[in-house]
Amino acid sequence: MNLWSRLRQSFWFIPALLCLAAIILAESLIYIDQRIGDADLGALGALITRVGESGSRDLLGAIAGSMLTVASTTFSITIAVLALSSSTYGPRLVRNFMADRGNQFVLGIFVATFLYSLMVLRSIRVLSDSSPGDYFVPHLAVNVAVLLAVLSIAVLVYFIHHISDSVQVWTLAEQVRADLLGAVDRLYPEDASEADGEGTGGPAAEKVADRDGAALTSVETGYVQGVDVASLLAFAAEHDLVVDLRVRPGEYVAPGAVVAVLRSAHPVDENGRRSIRRAIRVGSARTPEKDVEFPALLLEEMAVRALSPGTNDPYTAINALDNLATGLVALAGRPVPSPYRYDAQGMLRVIAPRASLIDVLEHVLDAMRFYAVAHPTVLHRTLDLIAQVGGAAHDPTLRPRLDAHVRDIVDAFSATSPQGRDLEELNRHASRVRRELSAGREPHA
Repeated sequence: MNLWSRLRQSFWFIPALLCLAAIILAESLIYIDQRIGDADLGALGALITRVGESGSRDLLGAIAGSMLTVASTTFSITIAVLALSSSTYGPRLVRNFMADRGNQFVLGIFVATFLYSLMVLRSIRVLSDSSPGDYFVPHLAVNVAVLLAVLSIAVLVYFIHHISDSVQVWTLAEQVRADLLGAVDRLYPEDASEADGEGTGGPAAEKVADRDGAALTSVETGYVQGVDVASLLAFAAEHDLVVDLRVRPGEYVAPGAVVAVLRSAHPVDENGRRSIRRAIRVGSARTPEKDVEFPALLLEEMAVRALSPGTNDPYTAINALDNLATGLVALAGRPVPSPYRYDAQGMLRVIAPRASLIDVLEHVLDAMRFYAVAHPTVLHRTLDLIAQVGGAAHDPTLRPRLDAHVRDIVDAFSATSPQGRDLEELNRHASRVRRELSAGREPHA
């Protein structure tokens, strides 16, 4: 995960920017007030209300106190929603709330208004010890504080609507679907040749991959969040070696685990090994930026949790499968980029495997066969998903494997001794899907 992604998912980044903007705005308006003094501002002066020293202090104090109270309340509501969502839909969805710009903006506005009011309040002071009644009051800044308080009321109304909408299952599923589609677009471009140095394999590449090499082990613990293939390609070309990665984004590594095999005529020194390790980013959690399996796993988890006996909500599972089908159909229509990367001279330098459609799809289908066996409606939606993906599949070898999953689903349902009508309908649906997979045509609407 790059720096921008980490900042975006941190709950403090946007509030910190808004607080900084509030300080700058307060100091700027106070400076303007000092410069203009009691000068006649014409039409603009009619818009500025002058409430005096005591009234300004009371007004700013009321705004600051109320904003701090509202900020703490909204923060408490957000934490409650996080707890509810993590227990209902899965703890991994918490990152969606942390990265939600709306939640960050709301908290930032309240805290920034509080901070602005304090900065303006501290500027109200006695101008001279000899004239105790002569005060400096930044009337322009005080009026802007009132405008910020009005804005905060609008933001509070927005927050109530936004937080209510964000816990809806379709909203959560749509957010994860967007992550899945984004990962597909980034990692599986329609033109697979867009990747730097990409080329097909062949006997020469396979011969290089079969050679012995020096193992590069991990010194970190966590999930592989991404691999900087461009840096590895440049490093390998400069040092005349082949980096054969043994991990891909989403996999868990522990200290001592082999993450790559280095094939070179000369040993790679420790500095070179550290450079290669830096290109393999390891973090404490999976992220969807370079890991297409992760958002698919989140939608699968939503479906599985909905099918648990304590929840028993097949319609939520169907909603999750609907959104999952959108991403998998998009992935099915894209070619899987070659793992082989070549330098400008056409020499193989990096072997970087990535997840294929079947890696993602089989995990989902196995879960549905196990957890949805008591829910015929979910099994029917699973068959529809198979038909949609099979009809859009770029790789024709995928269809026989999908056909085997259709048989397994029917067999698993039959083993539960269902009612004859349910079994007959599932068999009829499965037969139609198998015919479509066999013909290789688009599924019926």
